[in-house]
Amino acid sequence: MSDPALPPRAKRKIWNYTPQLPIQTAPYWDWPMKPLAALKYLLQSWNPLALRALLLVFAVITWTYLTPSLSRIETFGWDWVAEIWFRNFCILMVVAGGLHLALWRFRTQQDEYRYDMRPMMKGAKVFTFKNQVWDNMFWTLGPALTFWTFWECLILYSYANGWITMITLDGNPIWFIAVTVFVPIWAGFHFYWLHRLLHVGVLYTKVHAWHHRNINTGPWSGLAMHPVESFFLMFDTMIFFLLPSHPIHAIFLLFHHGIGAPTSHAGFEHVKFGNKAKFQVGDFFHQLHHRFFDCNYGTWETPWDEWFNTFHDGTDEGNDMVKERRRKIWATE
Repeated sequence: MSDPALPPRAKRKIWNYTPQLPIQTAPYWDWPMKPLAALKYLLQSWNPLALRALLLVFAVITWTYLTPSLSRIETFGWDWVAEIWFRNFCILMVVAGGLHLALWRFRTQQDEYRYDMRPMMKGAKVFTFKNQVWDNMFWTLGPALTFWTFWECLILYSYANGWITMITLDGNPIWFIAVTVFVPIWAGFHFYWLHRLLHVGVLYTKVHAWHHRNINTGPWSGLAMHPVESFFLMFDTMIFFLLPSHPIHAIFLLFHHGIGAPTSHAGFEHVKFGNKAKFQVGDFFHQLHHRFFDCNYGTWETPWDEWFNTFHDGTDEGNDMVKERRRKIWATE
């Protein structure tokens, strides 16, 4: 028993840094509906200096200058497949590798905007090579990169052979823009339901648990997962067999996973440039999932966590909510 004469023990500080709390999801799904709030959020999410807009710009550049022509892709060949694989390899080395070197290796901003103060793990048998960073790099540059390239090659080959209805911005500007806006929402929808399924039974213990070895995450952690999970992560590109679209849309969607995963797992809210400039890369919503496991399965833009009572808003009350839900689950087992 504790000594009543002693002051109560202060709560252990979980986070070094958090964004403003409580965190909130997009107002698209609020009821009663809030059209003005939803429009404001949509415009803010497409801020030209935000990651989403930059992913779109990079998708345009990648399609225009860094992708083999559809006339080449129309006929299968390992040469153009290798080009796409090498391009994606370079993207991962620049994005995940660059963030790791800046934030974790050379610590260019020390611990400013860092969520969790725990280091990357070394000597832990749970990781391949007993090293978290080497483990994460191996599974990212192996299966994840391979399946990213597979899905991209399949979708581009389908455009080239007319299996997917291809549109252009000039020919159908309204639909082109509508699909562009739809892509991030669709990515969040796919991610939630795949992720939720991966937390069930043997799919968790044999597959998704590989990814959850990363309790504290770094840039290489985002795509470090079991090959089965890597395969289905980008399965959402199959939506384009139903939607008239353009290869830019497909590359944009793939970048939500291939680039979005390393940035969202960076472990830092912002990357600093100089003394004042900063760029948001981290995703505290998902950082909470890695810390508490059974919450925040989706993204900021999906309503499912709120609807199914698995939303953690980052506050102490949210911590208590997760603990209480676990207690009830354990009590019924």
